Amino acid sequence: MGTNGRNGHSRNVVVVQLSGGNDALNTVIPYTNGLYYQFRPQVNIAEDRVLPLDDNLGLNPSMAAMKGLWDDGKLAIVNGIGYPNPNRSHFRSMDVWHTAESEKIGEEGWLGQAIRDLDPNSENVLTGVNFGRGLPRSLYAKGVPVASVGDLNTYGLFPDIEDEKLRAFALEAFSKMYGGEARDNVAQFIRQTGTDALKGADILRSAPRQYSSSIEYADNPIAQNMKAIAQVMTADLGTRVYYTLHGSFDTHAGELNAHSKLWDEVSGAIGDFMDDLEEQGLADDTVVLMYSEFGRRIRDNGAGTDHGSGGTAFVVGGAVKGGLYGEFPSLDEDKQLEGDMHFNNDFRSTYSTILDRWLGLDPVPITNGVYEQFDFIAK
Repeated sequence: MGTNGRNGHSRNVVVVQLSGGNDALNTVIPYTNGLYYQFRPQVNIAEDRVLPLDDNLGLNPSMAAMKGLWDDGKLAIVNGIGYPNPNRSHFRSMDVWHTAESEKIGEEGWLGQAIRDLDPNSENVLTGVNFGRGLPRSLYAKGVPVASVGDLNTYGLFPDIEDEKLRAFALEAFSKMYGGEARDNVAQFIRQTGTDALKGADILRSAPRQYSSSIEYADNPIAQNMKAIAQVMTADLGTRVYYTLHGSFDTHAGELNAHSKLWDEVSGAIGDFMDDLEEQGLADDTVVLMYSEFGRRIRDNGAGTDHGSGGTAFVVGGAVKGGLYGEFPSLDEDKQLEGDMHFNNDFRSTYSTILDRWLGLDPVPITNGVYEQFDFIAK
C-alpha cells in the first residue's frame, strides 16, 4: 500500500482531542432504549431531538454537520472504545491514550513515533505540527521536532525581528543568560532549537498568504485551529501529522448546555474543514480522528455526569468507509463496568488501523502490541 492519496498528495492525519472526557452516551444516543432515560432522568436528549443514524442510535442534535458527513458515507463511529483496567483520572487516562501504553508509564508519544518513522532523518521540521499551546505528550519522541502554533498569523520566535541575522543574534543573546557549567550545552541546545523554530516559523507564516477559500469558519478556537490546519495543508509544506484539542468536556454540572455548545463548535468546525478540503482537492488525502480520554458514568448526577469509561471515537475522511464500528455497550446493569459503559474494543485497534492502512507504517512498535484492525480504511 502506498502512502500517497488519491490525487498524488501525501496522506495526512489530523487528530482532534476532545479534552476532559466526552459524554459518549449523550453523543451517540441509544434513543429507543428505555434504560437510557431511566438512568438519565435529568441529563438526557429527548427522542424527537436526536439525529437518527438507524433505529437504535442517533447523534446529539448539535452535531448536524457531522450527521451530514455520516449521510455522505464519510463518518466512521467507533463505539465502546477504551482500554483494559480503565483509569478515571484525566491525567493518567490521557497519558495512556498519548503513549499507547496502559500497563506502565510510556516514554514516547504514539504520534511522535509515527512522525519519526515518516521522516527518520528529521529533514522536515514541520512533519508534525500542533495547533495550540505547549506540546501534547502524543507528539513527543526523542529527536523529533514538532512546532506548536498558537496563532498561525503571528507564529514565530521573535516574530517582530524580520532580519534573520538579527534574530540569530537575539537567540545567541538569549542563550547567554544561562550561566554555570551547562552554559555551552544549553547554548547549543537553544541555538539548534532556535534554528529549527526560526526555519519552521518562517515557512509556516507563509501559509496564510497562499491560502484562498470560500469557506467561512466560525469565530471560536476549534474552528480557527481547523482553518489553520487547512491553511498549512494547502500550502503543501510536507506536514503529515496535525494535532489540536478542544474542551473542556468535563461536564460534571450544567452539562446539557455546555455539551451542546461544545459539539456545535466541534461539529461545525469539522464540517467546514471537510468542505474546505473538498474545495482544495484534499478531502481524499486526509483522515481526521476525534477522541476523548474516557466517557462518563451511565447515571447522571442530577446536573451532569461524572468520570467513566467506554467512550466513542470518530474517524472522518473522503477515503473513510463510514458506518458503525465496535459494539455499542449494553446499558443492562449486569453488563456495566461498575456503573460505566464497558469498553469492547481497544483504542489501539483504531490507532493501528490508521498507522498501517493510512500512513503505511508498522503499528506494532508504536502501539506496543498487535491489535485487530477495523475496515473503515480499505487495506
